[in-house]
Amino acid sequence: MPLPQAILFDLDDTIITEGERYPILVQVASEFGESLPGHDPVAVADRLEAALTHYWADPEKARETRLRANGGIREARHRIVTDAFTSFGVTDAGGLASIFSSRFTELRAVGAREFDGARHTLETLRNTGVKLGLVTNGAAQIQRAKLERFSLTSLFDHIQIEGEHAFGKPDPRAYSHALEALGADPASTWMVGDNLEWEVAAPQRLGIFAIWHDHLGRGLPANTSVHPDRIIRKLPELLV
Repeated sequence: MPLPQAILFDLDDTIITEGERYPILVQVASEFGESLPGHDPVAVADRLEAALTHYWADPEKARETRLRANGGIREARHRIVTDAFTSFGVTDAGGLASIFSSRFTELRAVGAREFDGARHTLETLRNTGVKLGLVTNGAAQIQRAKLERFSLTSLFDHIQIEGEHAFGKPDPRAYSHALEALGADPASTWMVGDNLEWEVAAPQRLGIFAIWHDHLGRGLPANTSVHPDRIIRKLPELLV
């Protein structure tokens, strides 16, 4: 497939990963087994995974949480875990939730890494003359820290972080602004990301070729109405 004029990339779970959430929840729940008597770690992880999924499914609530100063995501995570532990009848649910949440956050941070071949792919694309843009949601300080940690800034012609603008994905302005900054038109631009609504359906409505990064290899959900223009498992597939 011929390369386009420009490619827009998502950051989290596209270029870098902090690991799959559910297995980490199971691990932490196992570590806290003695503090959760009578509750199987898998059952605890199931409950927390469902609660977290429900919380982040609300786009307005999710945006407000991501952009809230002083750790909105950690506050939300602590509240969700506290509610779950309270329903389990745990004594001092809030205190245990604080320790549990901190351990979960620690494991995700320690496990953060670039996906295999991600840097090579970006460098190769850049060297071939493709304009590269990064369009990521989240707070500016958090996302900038990730870019610094993995030395990614120099690989992009345009970096656009939700917390530095009045909009983020899937708002159409997120894409139109990036296209304008790169001097690219939708028909000659790709969007690559892991979120079917934010990085596939939304850009497709603007005429952008949308590529779904199915890094977990699970395939499209049975009930989805979203149809990516292309599906990849690893970023180096973009070069083929």
